[in-house]
Amino acid sequence: MRWKPGDRREATDAMIRVDQAGEFGATRIYGGQLAVMGDGSKMARSISGMAAQEERHRAFFDKMIADRGVRPTLLQPFWHVAGFALGATTAALGPEAAMACTVAVETEIDDHYKKQLDTLGDSDPELSDAVAQFRDEELEHRDTALESGAEQAIGYPVLSGVIRLGCRAAIAISKRI
Repeated sequence: MRWKPGDRREATDAMIRVDQAGEFGATRIYGGQLAVMGDGSKMARSISGMAAQEERHRAFFDKMIADRGVRPTLLQPFWHVAGFALGATTAALGPEAAMACTVAVETEIDDHYKKQLDTLGDSDPELSDAVAQFRDEELEHRDTALESGAEQAIGYPVLSGVIRLGCRAAIAISKRI
């Protein structure tokens, strides 16, 4: 049977494309934060641990893109710069702002992965198992950031809202472009 636009494969390809872009963006955010914060503080060590998990997630989706012949997002160069800039900017605002960024991003990723799991059901066990595991780890990142004072960041509601809006836009765009 020949593949046609709108087939299930199209939806799964979009999931893989956007997930790889998101995990790549997360590694860039943490890279920007660590570039500003250095690696000596307790907060920086915590960020390094989260960054290592994000790198593992990205590597999984890089392999899935290659194995399944999925076109990656054309916006990768933009996410490379934007992710690093977001991380560096929030870290420059202080450790609480860096953690506020993590809370905002991981809150959106939780919702995003939850929707993917609902859509996938049991149709693609390899993808749904990874998404479920990665979602659990993203929630750990969110909880760590909350415990680290994210909500004490200056302008937390506005900062969080802007970052969450940006995440939703990035997800929508990366599915298609």
